[in-house]
Amino acid sequence: MRTFADSNPVASAIYFFSVTGIAMFSANPVISAISLVGAITLYLMNNGRKSLSLHLFSAGLFAVMALVNPLVSHNGATVLFVMNNNPITLEALIYGVCAAVTVIAVLYWFRSFSDVMTADKLLYLFGALSPKLALTLSMALRYVPLFGAQIKKVHASQKALGLYKDENIVDSFKGGMRIFSIMITWALENGIVTADSMTARGYGAGKRSRFSIFRFKLDDVLLICAVLALSTVTLFGVRNADFEFYPYISTPEITAEVAVGYVSYALMTVLPVIIAVKEELKWKYLKSKI
Repeated sequence: MRTFADSNPVASAIYFFSVTGIAMFSANPVISAISLVGAITLYLMNNGRKSLSLHLFSAGLFAVMALVNPLVSHNGATVLFVMNNNPITLEALIYGVCAAVTVIAVLYWFRSFSDVMTADKLLYLFGALSPKLALTLSMALRYVPLFGAQIKKVHASQKALGLYKDENIVDSFKGGMRIFSIMITWALENGIVTADSMTARGYGAGKRSRFSIFRFKLDDVLLICAVLALSTVTLFGVRNADFEFYPYISTPEITAEVAVGYVSYALMTVLPVIIAVKEELKWKYLKSKI
């Protein structure tokens, strides 16, 4: 059964860049709300309920952004109350809520992007553009887990030697700085060893070949066409549907054109869900034929 995560990396990248780009650069709360619902739906479909920390962090970030904006921005004509001689306006509060919705939606989209676009897919994308960039990215992605694992080893050895205690703040700080210094030295040494190893193997001596297990299929072409078509319809439909927050909240007229733009963007946000449902129904149909 082929899911959205099994799509060609080019098709997946075009989807994520399109859906997040429209949400980020459209000053439209309706688009932001649709984006948030679609992003959370995709994230829950891929991860279920196992990542409670991200939901709590997102809720906290939403509350902070929504409440901070009216405290620092006092634009708007509808004053709710006055705090320390500073007016708290309804327009600033609503603008903060809308901005927070956009940020949280983009956060969820990029979280799903990191789940779908694994290291090998990113290398496939950047390898065609620049082999050197792909190599740098590959090394960076490789050193992130290695760096974390080495930190745990050094921390365990330092603790076993009794060089610091966790309950002592001063010793913990000194131990952390010592581990940081050790890790910087370790990273530099590994970088030199890697560079020498690549030179010894003749890297850069000739034109590099590129191997990839990813191939374009009909489903990938259809996905790209659907994303581009829905993006075009969305941008055309909501091109003049921006909201005005200051000094008064002004909402655009909901015409048939704007409604079609909203519907097309909603369809684009749930494309992964549509693909998953289609594949599930196809699988059940094939099982019923056995």
